[in-house]
Amino acid sequence: QVQLVESGGGLVQAGGSLRLSCAASGRTFSTNVMGWFRQAPGKEREFVAVINWGSGSTYYADSVKGRFTISRDDAKNTVYLQMNSLKPEDTAVYYCAARSGLIATMPEYFGSWGQGTQVTVSS
Repeated sequence: QVQLVESGGGLVQAGGSLRLSCAASGRTFSTNVMGWFRQAPGKEREFVAVINWGSGSTYYADSVKGRFTISRDDAKNTVYLQMNSLKPEDTAVYYCAARSGLIATMPEYFGSWGQGTQVTVSS
């Protein structure tokens, strides 16, 4: 099992930036795809971004493309989500997730999840 711990959430004004971190520990060799998802109150969990740990390939939701960047630090077993030009509609709890296999965007394909970190964007 892989343990994931997110950090970096907070309150920011519209147009501002935040960087989320997701530190992985445990059986990290069993996973090669890391993703970020978010869930706003009353809404379903939705895909944000994903990265293949080995190749570095990335994929983004249309709603964040050009504003968010997912990256990894192999030495620290950490994945980041740099969020720029934040909008009030980005407000949500952000979750880090891990899986083994191909890049995926559906939450049900990810077996390991962090506890989430709150991001609030004020207008």
